[in-house]
Amino acid sequence: MLTVYSDDHRLHAAKQELIDGTLKPAVEKPERADIILSRVRETGLGDVRDPDSFGLDPVARVHEGRFLTFLETAWQQWLASGRDYEALPLAWPVRGMRAIEPEEVDGKLSYFSFDAGTPITAGTWAAARASADVGLTATRLVRDGARSAFGLCRPPGHHAATDYYGGYCFLNNAAIAAQWLRDQGAVRVSILDIDYHHGNGTQSIFYSRSDVQFVSLHATPRQEYPFFLGYSDEIGQGAGEGFNVNYPFEWGIGFDQWGKALGDALNEISYYGPEVLIVSLGVDTFEKDPISQFKLKSADFIEAGRMIAGLNKPTVFMMEGGYAVEELGINTVNVLSGFEEGA
Repeated sequence: MLTVYSDDHRLHAAKQELIDGTLKPAVEKPERADIILSRVRETGLGDVRDPDSFGLDPVARVHEGRFLTFLETAWQQWLASGRDYEALPLAWPVRGMRAIEPEEVDGKLSYFSFDAGTPITAGTWAAARASADVGLTATRLVRDGARSAFGLCRPPGHHAATDYYGGYCFLNNAAIAAQWLRDQGAVRVSILDIDYHHGNGTQSIFYSRSDVQFVSLHATPRQEYPFFLGYSDEIGQGAGEGFNVNYPFEWGIGFDQWGKALGDALNEISYYGPEVLIVSLGVDTFEKDPISQFKLKSADFIEAGRMIAGLNKPTVFMMEGGYAVEELGINTVNVLSGFEEGA
């Protein structure tokens, strides 16, 4: 399996994030991609190549223009306000308030985000652009005939929506790739999200559409971030009704329950009949993940990859979460090698 990777991910290197009510060292850090890349090479998974540049047009097919302008200029605005440390938001336009974009950068940070744990740094925009190109390049390889490809995307993407960022995500790599496939002529695309956290951004982007199916296995929003999307009764609306499928789980589940749901999810995808499958690949379902509460073991990720291969669909893997850094490369490549074994 070919892996697409860019060193530009290192340009986004937050030192700390707001979590558990305090500022702590960031868990979404450059080391994550470096560890995965090392494991890819160590196991001989396949060649590693640089991404091609796709420009902003495919990104703008998913994200609003003023949101992209904000991300591109946020750091400069932050510096101009007299601060040179990481930029975090302060307040949000909640119920009863008006969602009007403020003029000052502090207000803009709040307006275009949905959490306070996703810092913007000097290199965030460049890293996010490169991450989107990584995903698009992997997708084009599959569109052009490859059985599968792995986009080692960092920053991740599935929490980013049309006009907001959060959850360590700035541009929604999987959604950008799915829309690009549609624009290239694909009639149906499925996105399977197996990250521990619900892909709220991806769901919201395609919630009213039937041409991109979204299927997600994740921790229930009653207990877990992002808290406000991911319930099983969210099935899509309008033209999209029936094309959004959520499998929320209580804390503490293992592979028996999770794997059974994965099998059901794969049946949903098979019935839908996509031309291409995009997998939002999070391995934060691992039992030792520091910010998650599922109990999957390293060997379980091999079986998950085999199961996904059973769909017999051209498949693009996009890296999302996973923060148990010692096992991160093992667990990620286990999914990919399991897929190769099952293909």
